[in-house]
Amino acid sequence: MKRYKTRESEIKSIKEQLALMQVYASKKSQSEGKTTERLQRLDLHGELREKVLPLCRLKYGEIWEDPVQRHRVGVLDATKLEDVKNGEEKAKLVVNDPPYNVPVGNANTNALFKINIEKYLEFSEKWVRNAILVMDKNAHFYIWLGADYRDNLQPLPDFIILMREFKELKPKNIITLRNQRGYGTQKNWMWVRQELLYYVKGNPEFKVEAEYTDIPKILRGYYKEVNGRITENLERGKSKYIRAGNVWVDIQQVFYRYEYMLMFLLDRKAITFKQYEKLREDYVSSNQYRNFLNMLPEYLARCGINILWI
Repeated sequence: MKRYKTRESEIKSIKEQLALMQVYASKKSQSEGKTTERLQRLDLHGELREKVLPLCRLKYGEIWEDPVQRHRVGVLDATKLEDVKNGEEKAKLVVNDPPYNVPVGNANTNALFKINIEKYLEFSEKWVRNAILVMDKNAHFYIWLGADYRDNLQPLPDFIILMREFKELKPKNIITLRNQRGYGTQKNWMWVRQELLYYVKGNPEFKVEAEYTDIPKILRGYYKEVNGRITENLERGKSKYIRAGNVWVDIQQVFYRYEYMLMFLLDRKAITFKQYEKLREDYVSSNQYRNFLNMLPEYLARCGINILWI
């Protein structure tokens, strides 16, 4: 394998070439696939890509080994087992961020492409099977994946169904992380670009303390009877901080706690029916959206109780 030694003159040359490429990209029309980065998408700019290629140090089949941290970066094919195997060593943690099969910036190219779902699932089946073969008998498996709402949410649900074929893996969670990137429209909820699927092979150790963030809990008012005593959610928690997957703070505007609390207090006879009616009347009369819906069908009689509040 080739070894490279970066010199100051080489660094200066690379910086100069990148500066020229940024100027070139800024002058070129960006009507399709436009990004906020100064250096635009190489797959849309053939001339720009040709200028960058000579700066690429690795070609297919080559692996670079970090002499300091011992990381290894290779240009390989995840669908080929001979490329994926690392001798006899097995992985206890596998994290993958495969192509989402969603065109970026509404632009489809050979580099950032969208293929039909059958071909995408065939590709996915190959790399997942190879990943399982290099896992330890007890291992964690994470997959970042997106969903295209303009195309029936593919490939997320299709990929999840595909994963049922791998009996070695057990699904544990679909994780939505806080503060991740998304995009919004004026006719839709904020659209999150990605979800994190979590599977396990065997029975790996899970260190729950590592999941807690440094963000304090701020949500109160959810009551539950425990051993004959009414407790509030902060009393029942294991930590004063929220977990990484706790998105309730973000969606609190959708879930109206006031109504929930009234229903709970009435059910536990903490308030009388007259008190309940008065509180509900005050709430409804102050609700600016009370006349928004004139009909709200609910066919399975599960959340029908909520209709009573409108």
